[in-house]
Amino acid sequence: MLDFIITPFVNVLLYIYQFLGAGINDFGWAILIFTIAIRLALFPLTRSQLESTKNMQKLNEHPDYIKLQKKRKDGKITQEKFAEEQMALYKELGINPLGSCLPTLLQFPIIIGMYWAVTKALATSPLQLINLIPDINLSNASSLLPLNSQFLWMDLSQPERWYGLSNILPWEFGIPILAILVFVTTYFQTKLTTPPSTGDDQAAAMTKMMSIYMPLLMGWISYTYSAGLAVYFVASNIVSLIQYALMGRLNLSNLVRKKEPAVK
Repeated sequence: MLDFIITPFVNVLLYIYQFLGAGINDFGWAILIFTIAIRLALFPLTRSQLESTKNMQKLNEHPDYIKLQKKRKDGKITQEKFAEEQMALYKELGINPLGSCLPTLLQFPIIIGMYWAVTKALATSPLQLINLIPDINLSNASSLLPLNSQFLWMDLSQPERWYGLSNILPWEFGIPILAILVFVTTYFQTKLTTPPSTGDDQAAAMTKMMSIYMPLLMGWISYTYSAGLAVYFVASNIVSLIQYALMGRLNLSNLVRKKEPAVK
């Protein structure tokens, strides 16, 4: 269903892998370079997301919005009326309530495409190679396959585990370093890019839920599926945070829960 994403992703990854040559014959570097390219391509959406977040912060402190919240809290208006007046205020202030969600939603087809692209590109069995070859546009594909799936301490085609402590522990224990890094970087990215809470309304509940469940979801995917996908997650999160820092929008105060504006 997503062949229009998966096939180009496979070919771009293989082009990068081929370009790196025998000196860096490592598919992990191809994933990292491709991830940086994707983040740069999504930069206009990221900048738009930042503007939306800034506008939502202004809305949270706007006197008219604070009064509107008080009316709803005191039961002077219904939830439907509150939503109607809230949307009118959004329009008046030029705020798109979905503006901060678009880059996040766009990530999901990219994530799915990356998963299947990495899985297909790292084909090792004869059947997997036969299924892969029709999707490749490279003339010398046979000389590249199978790809080198070893990157640092991990096999990119398998869930990542580090067994460095097995020599000192009485049992074999693999630490999912990448899954932990994905969880941590996703948490920071989510906290720094989602709009601030706007009281006890539905948007505030959704924002809080996203900041909790998104890191858990990404961490679980990284723990369960191939390490190549986890490499993409970590690199994408780090590049995204760097973009925010370069734009001067890396507001660390967002990591600490702020006191809501007083409703008078």
